Amino acid sequence: MTAQWLPWAAMAGILAAVAAIQFAIGRLWICACGYVSIWHGDVWSSGNSQHLTDWYTLSHLAHGFIFYAALRWVAPGWSVAWRAVAALLLEGAWEVVENTSLIIDRYREVTASLDYYGDSIVNSFGDGVSMLVGFFLAARLPVVASVLMVVGMEALAAWMIRDNLLLNVLMLVWPLEGVREWQMQGAPTVR
Repeated sequence: MTAQWLPWAAMAGILAAVAAIQFAIGRLWICACGYVSIWHGDVWSSGNSQHLTDWYTLSHLAHGFIFYAALRWVAPGWSVAWRAVAALLLEGAWEVVENTSLIIDRYREVTASLDYYGDSIVNSFGDGVSMLVGFFLAARLPVVASVLMVVGMEALAAWMIRDNLLLNVLMLVWPLEGVREWQMQGAPTVR
C-alpha cells in the first residue's frame, strides 16, 4: 500500500519541475511589470498570461474536468489522487510546450493574440493549480453538473473575451479567418 501523501508530493514535484523547465527555457518568474496580481482581466494588455489568474484560467479549470473524465475512463482502477497526478503531468507538459517559441509564434501568427509572448512562471503555476481545482470538482460533482460548468465557463469566456478553450484549440490547429476577425472586434480601438 502506498503512502497517502505520495501522490500529493508527486503533484508538488510536477509543479516545481514545470517551473524549473520554464525558467531554463527563459520564461520570467513574474510579470515584467514587477508585481503579481491575483487576477488580471485585460486580455489585450501585456499583463495577460503574466499574473496568477486571468480569463484563460477558465480554460485550465475546464482542462481539469476533461482530464478527470478521460482518466476515469482510461484508468478506472487508479485512485482519484493518482489520476490527478497523471492529469497534472498532461497539464504540465502542455504548459512547457505552450511556452516554446514554436507555439508562441503560432498563436501570434494565426490567432487574435498578436502580442502574446508566453506565460510567466507564476501564471503557469496558477494554470496548473486551476486544472487541479477543476479535476477535483469533477471528482465530486455529478456528471451533469460538471458538463454544465464547462459549458457555462466556455460561454462566459466567449461572451467576455471572445475566446475560450474550444476556440483556442480550433484557432491553434485549424485557424479560421472569420473567427479571428470576430475575436479582433473585441480589441480596444487605438486612438
